[in-house]
Amino acid sequence: MRRRKRRIRKADKMAMTDLLKAEEIKKALEAFAGETFDPKKFFEMVGMKAMSAENVKKVFQVLDVDGSGFIEEEELKFVLKGFSKEGRDLTDSETTAFLKAADKDGDGKIGIDEFEIMVHE
Repeated sequence: MRRRKRRIRKADKMAMTDLLKAEEIKKALEAFAGETFDPKKFFEMVGMKAMSAENVKKVFQVLDVDGSGFIEEEELKFVLKGFSKEGRDLTDSETTAFLKAADKDGDGKIGIDEFEIMVHE
């Protein structure tokens, strides 16, 4: 009998609600619907600050849409949609500020360790 290798498909990717509570995500998105996005405050509101580094890195993997191991500026603009399809797009200035705050090595993208450090700062 031949064994088939299991391929990881996008459908197998973890959902944000597997890691965070839907009601906390909804409240945090509503809080930033009409005001300037503050990633540290948002991460605290959704419960990420209290999570282990391992689980924060799982959240990162959900947000890393293209699977590159980084959240690039193009992905960052849509980061709130990674938490919920109802999430709004970040403005250009919010995207730039978020990237500047998290990108510790100055390579223009956010790595998994940089993301975890920002969440727990």
